[in-house]
Amino acid sequence: MDAQTEQIWHAFNIKLKHFIRKRVSGDEAAKDILQEVFLKIHTHIGTLRSNDKLQGWVYQITRNVIIDYYRKRRPLVQLDEAAAVWWKAEDGDIGAKEELSDCIKEIVMGLPEKYREALILTEYRGLKQKDLEGKLCLSGSGAKSRVQRARVKVKEVLLLDCHHELARSGVVIDYQPCCCCCCTKK
Repeated sequence: MDAQTEQIWHAFNIKLKHFIRKRVSGDEAAKDILQEVFLKIHTHIGTLRSNDKLQGWVYQITRNVIIDYYRKRRPLVQLDEAAAVWWKAEDGDIGAKEELSDCIKEIVMGLPEKYREALILTEYRGLKQKDLEGKLCLSGSGAKSRVQRARVKVKEVLLLDCHHELARSGVVIDYQPCCCCCCTKK
């Protein structure tokens, strides 16, 4: 590569400083990020495949360093043992996963019959959506749509009536029952 770190510094230093400053508050933080960007540029210059892509490559590194900066600033939450194994029931109590499962079953039973039937057959009895179309006299897309609509209705009730804490992946990691179906399971 004929692009050297020093040449890149002279070409992008001021532009990157403004770019970073728009996204980060504080001059010191912006300077630290700029240094980190050029450190990464220097150590990874060999991965640049074409000088034509230099600007995009430099700005992508900058965006990634800014994201890392905000990730590091986010406070870490320590999981206690109960939260780490929330699905396990202790001392004969119903575990959170089982409570939530019972709550979802209650919600499913409250759905209109066409949605309830589609969801029970596919989710609880293991019927494939292809087989559902013959059982309910629906087209393939009709059976799929019915199951999807039923899932959406369950999700809407859960999100409206129960307080849930979701992980980034969408998995329920905690909930506080507040709807009648959840409160009856205490």
